[in-house]
Amino acid sequence: MAESANRVYAIKTTAKQERTVADNIEKVTREQKDIHVVAVMVPEELKGYVLVESPDSIARIEQMVELIPHARAVVQGSTALSEVEHFLVPKPVVSGITEGTIVEIIAGPFKGEKAVVKRIDSGKEEITVELYESMVPIPITVRGDSVRVVERSEDAI
Repeated sequence: MAESANRVYAIKTTAKQERTVADNIEKVTREQKDIHVVAVMVPEELKGYVLVESPDSIARIEQMVELIPHARAVVQGSTALSEVEHFLVPKPVVSGITEGTIVEIIAGPFKGEKAVVKRIDSGKEEITVELYESMVPIPITVRGDSVRVVERSEDAI
């Protein structure tokens, strides 16, 4: 099928300008009908790069990059979609957090407080914590994205 003919190219960008470059790619391909882009990805883990899926040759992609501010160059070579598929699967918010980990609450009424993780509910992406410096240990359930890991400690309380 035509999909297998598409290749994925990595475009080097100015730091923190990945989203801007992705938006500009969309604008340029709308204006330049002879440049074909099927998809644009801006993976969070891949700082300074934008991935572009296109049936066009690397030369066409390089021509497109010249028209886009903050796009620096095309990394030589292309890759198959199967090699970048892992960027398409969202990572669970609570991954990397284990029981006993010390976290800082970054949202809600307890913002700024440090706490110890007591239980993790991966299905709901929630964690139950106890405030670190509290006189009475009260379990509090918070969303996984409203905490920041301060210290990964297996021997914590």
